[in-house]
Amino acid sequence: MNYRKLGRTGLNVSEISLGCWTIGGPGQSGWGHIEEKEVIDAVNYAVDNGVNHFDNADSYGEGNSERMLAKALGEKTKKVIIATKVGWVKGTAESAYEALHIRHQCEQSLKNLKRDFVDIYYFHHGDFGPKDQYVDEAVAEVNKLKSEGKIRFIGLSTYSQDDFLRLVPKIKPDVLQGSCNAMDTGYIAPASKTAQLMKKEDIKIVGFSPLVHGLLLGKYSVAHPPKFEEGDFRSRSDYFKTESLKKNDERMEKIKAKFGSEIKDVARVMLQYVLSFEALGCTIPGFRNRQQVELNLAAAGKPLSNEEVKFIENVFN
Repeated sequence: MNYRKLGRTGLNVSEISLGCWTIGGPGQSGWGHIEEKEVIDAVNYAVDNGVNHFDNADSYGEGNSERMLAKALGEKTKKVIIATKVGWVKGTAESAYEALHIRHQCEQSLKNLKRDFVDIYYFHHGDFGPKDQYVDEAVAEVNKLKSEGKIRFIGLSTYSQDDFLRLVPKIKPDVLQGSCNAMDTGYIAPASKTAQLMKKEDIKIVGFSPLVHGLLLGKYSVAHPPKFEEGDFRSRSDYFKTESLKKNDERMEKIKAKFGSEIKDVARVMLQYVLSFEALGCTIPGFRNRQQVELNLAAAGKPLSNEEVKFIENVFN
């Protein structure tokens, strides 16, 4: 496993780390049924094979993902870097970014994770109310939590370049998080304003959805459309509708012709493609079982050549 310095945090994280949204179970934005034993086996296999960074959130399975990760790690929790987030769950607060609510959610996440601190605590989106009315108290509260030793570094995870450009100067995060995959390089392409800002501030981005929820593995097609179980949000996603699958079929045909048609070949290409960008700190594919972790980790330490990177870029753009 290769490791990378996560910008000014100084944290050395596995280039292929793991996202935990998928182990939260079914729900409004869930991934369907999970088997506890499979998750525990997968997490332990990951740690034993070099993964040292897990990304979570209070909203994943309504806290179940945090609790599941803690149960799977056991004493190994002391050996890894854990991130979690606040922002989607607002409970009875007017805004999820009210100071009191942030403190409550942080304390609950610590209890769920069975830790005294989290390594990275992200704001989970960029909606701080009209005219960013909650941003000052939110930033003040996370900095207070940091001074108390409950969090080590502050992160910002959001969904538009405008949010990053507007909020980075106000929040002064230590790390960013956003969608980074072959279909979406808007934050990590060298010419992007976000990438330029990160370079200036010595910030790296943790890239989620490197495989676009499984779409970029090439196992779904117009001829073989997915059949997602109840509780899996992908059944409602535009990514898996006919037009998107048709476009993806064309891309995957070219990728498989050059790199190989097995899923492990495609996974390696998709993961190493985003890892080829300087702005990316690490990528965090999801998992629900050991087989999926094995697939992700098979790509570790196998970078693409410049010619291969250019080929992929041309296929997707």
